[in-house]
Amino acid sequence: MKLVFNDPNTGHSFQKEIEKDKTGQLLGKKIGEEFSGSVAGLDGYTLKITGGSLSDGTPMRFDIPGSNATNALLPSGPGINEKKYLEKGMRVKKRVAGSTVSQNTAQVNAVISAPGAKPLTDFGFLSKKQAETKTKEEKPADASKPAPEKKSSKSAEPNA
Repeated sequence: MKLVFNDPNTGHSFQKEIEKDKTGQLLGKKIGEEFSGSVAGLDGYTLKITGGSLSDGTPMRFDIPGSNATNALLPSGPGINEKKYLEKGMRVKKRVAGSTVSQNTAQVNAVISAPGAKPLTDFGFLSKKQAETKTKEEKPADASKPAPEKKSSKSAEPNA
């Protein structure tokens, strides 16, 4: 199971693959419930579930009870492309999953509700800009590298 969590202070999102032995701590939790960040290796942090999706890509909905996927008649919200349906009052039948995390859940989305004492960088979570500057520092620009050889389009042997 994959955990995607957002830091509301910076606006950055991070992904973490959860080990199989720790996924049991999330099973049965519903959208809106909080859990310990130690599931993802974030000791001292508290995370709140905001959504998720099943292994086939079906999005979870907060207003559908249970964990099974179902076809629901929906006016708006997760799983609905509102721009596509222009008429006011129109509802769409869509396949969505319930609000409870189960074995079929492939991804859980969360937000940090209570930060811990250590910053996220201490746990190895870097934003794209921080990761780019780190790789630039590790690999200094070397202008003395030879240019790659160009291959000739003409063959060395004449055609017979």
